[in-house]
Amino acid sequence: MDSPATKKSTKTHWFCYNSNYYKGMKTGDELDEEEERKTREFMAKYMANYRAHRKGMTPEEVAEYYTEWSVNGSYDQDLDPETYQGPKLIADEAAECFTEKREKLRFMDIACGTGRVGVELSKHGFKNIDGLDPSSGMLKQCEKRHIYKHLYKEFIDDKTLPIDDGIYDCLVISGGLGESHIPCSGLNEMIRIVKPGGLILIVMRKEYLKYVDEYTDRLEPYIARLEHDNKLEVLERKEVPKYSFDRDGIIFKMKVKKSSLPIADVPTKSSKDNK
Repeated sequence: MDSPATKKSTKTHWFCYNSNYYKGMKTGDELDEEEERKTREFMAKYMANYRAHRKGMTPEEVAEYYTEWSVNGSYDQDLDPETYQGPKLIADEAAECFTEKREKLRFMDIACGTGRVGVELSKHGFKNIDGLDPSSGMLKQCEKRHIYKHLYKEFIDDKTLPIDDGIYDCLVISGGLGESHIPCSGLNEMIRIVKPGGLILIVMRKEYLKYVDEYTDRLEPYIARLEHDNKLEVLERKEVPKYSFDRDGIIFKMKVKKSSLPIADVPTKSSKDNK
């Protein structure tokens, strides 16, 4: 048995215990040196990501945080492919949907960040890719990859983007939905810039549907209303494991049917609370 002098002890942060990453860890607070190292690395990455999703931030503050996070490749280091699998998941989904003439299809990558989704799409033979992100720093890193044809520094919300109607065969989002990120109303602009018959593919963290106010009891009703109004058709909603920090994700696969305008009568937090 180890003597007290040879044991290492640390207190594991609460969010580590909520992650599947730590289900195999020893019980209690006693960790060996390797486990302690893993814990500290995980905590640092998790907190870097958490700071982009804090309640009360404005979209502009979120964009500025991403700019600071992108410096010296910090974002890509913290959200490495093992930690954050969203780009591969959404690109693989696109590849399943489009099996022919991939080089001719036109893609829009919303919340493109440093271009990780573009890298994964290009592996499948997709070559005609545009990107949109409100963070100047992230776009600067994205440009270095030389994958995207056009990059737009824009928020996607209820305002009209400087992009023509119906020009994309597919629009993809990985990591763009979160606290103070893309609002439900952004779906209208997504529909507008995608061709009728084109696809919108979104992957997001499943738990955000439960505690991000913008999406709780709102996102899926919003999608349902768009479907009812014949703006789009939900082809599939499926859960995917280990999307981000070993948390499960959800992929929404939707087909655009016709151009969209803003819709009314979507439940808001205040109206829900008044019931």
